[in-house]
Amino acid sequence: MRIIGIDPGLARVGYGIIEIQNERKVLLDCGVIETNKEKQEEYRLYEIFKDLNQLINHWKPNLAAVEKYFFYRSSTTISVVQARGVIMMVLASKKIHISEYSPAQIKLTIAGSGKASKRDVLEAVMHNLKLKNAPKPDDSADALAIALTKLNEDGFN
Repeated sequence: MRIIGIDPGLARVGYGIIEIQNERKVLLDCGVIETNKEKQEEYRLYEIFKDLNQLINHWKPNLAAVEKYFFYRSSTTISVVQARGVIMMVLASKKIHISEYSPAQIKLTIAGSGKASKRDVLEAVMHNLKLKNAPKPDDSADALAIALTKLNEDGFN
């Protein structure tokens, strides 16, 4: 089984791909899809569409886990929600089952507390995947935490 975790954003979409091999969680890839801030929003959304399609075509995940977006009073709220819509559309077009998790659910599942710090979550990701170095940038570590949330929910502790 192979899963992609996604941390939505317009400027950066974090992703992490994990595979279960012999009852072990193995990190295959992680990183960010970064859009050009100089471009208009519709072209940035299209960059996400293209790059995510390429990523999925390459890794062929069976499942996806995506962070839910909560509405904060922010000038970027609509842009992030639109990027999330593009992400959901790409996953649906590939017929990949999607699970969604709130930030508190992810923190609770990964670090044992819905109010865990970013550092606590990062350490839990490193422990779960037996990593010596922290995944960079933070968006990719967040995406791995999202993927691990789904795997833990499915009994792959």
